[in-house]
Amino acid sequence: MPRHARGFDTEQAWDHLSRRDRKLGTWMKRIGYIEPQPTWRKPFDPVDALARAILYQQLSGKAAATIVGRVEAAIGSTRLHFDTLGRIDDAALRACGVSGNKTLALRDLAAREQRGEIPTLRQMSVMSEDDIVAALVPIRGIGCWTVEMMLMFRLGRPDVLPIDDLGVRKGAQFVDRQEVMPTPKELLARGEKWGPYRTYAALYLWRIADFGTDAKTATKRSQD
Repeated sequence: MPRHARGFDTEQAWDHLSRRDRKLGTWMKRIGYIEPQPTWRKPFDPVDALARAILYQQLSGKAAATIVGRVEAAIGSTRLHFDTLGRIDDAALRACGVSGNKTLALRDLAAREQRGEIPTLRQMSVMSEDDIVAALVPIRGIGCWTVEMMLMFRLGRPDVLPIDDLGVRKGAQFVDRQEVMPTPKELLARGEKWGPYRTYAALYLWRIADFGTDAKTATKRSQD
């Protein structure tokens, strides 16, 4: 089976997108070149990463970091796995600030890891994006978006487009100068032009969403 490299040639992606989509290319030049993500080259533990993703859901970064720190202290480890999480009961997790739903999600993740259902980093290297999504979304508390973020920022897969992400949709709205954001289905069709570098396009769409919103705010203030 072919092995998927972590990361891709962003210069080639820049050239490809600039040629294929002039509207997007104009924004790309305005924002500037986005360097390869440093996380593409860093080793990581998929189970630990998923556990942390669960703990960070719907919380500010600071609040989530505080809870993670309490959990690490309670289990005596910075590695969140079935063996370390098994050192504390549900009441202890709740005392750390972990909600009931997140406790259930962590227990489900740990049980699936123990049964060998969570692919390792080595196994993921020969799996397609769709197969990785199919393997991970059955975990309680893990949705498609969470797996897409792992594919993009950890595994460095070049052709992932998170069509449900509001920032990506907002960026596409600014690129095409539309009154409303495209639906996920519309964005999926729009993104066909960006393949095989839809990940790199998404990195720009997030920046464009921030840039466009700031520009609109500044314009409104200037008119006040």
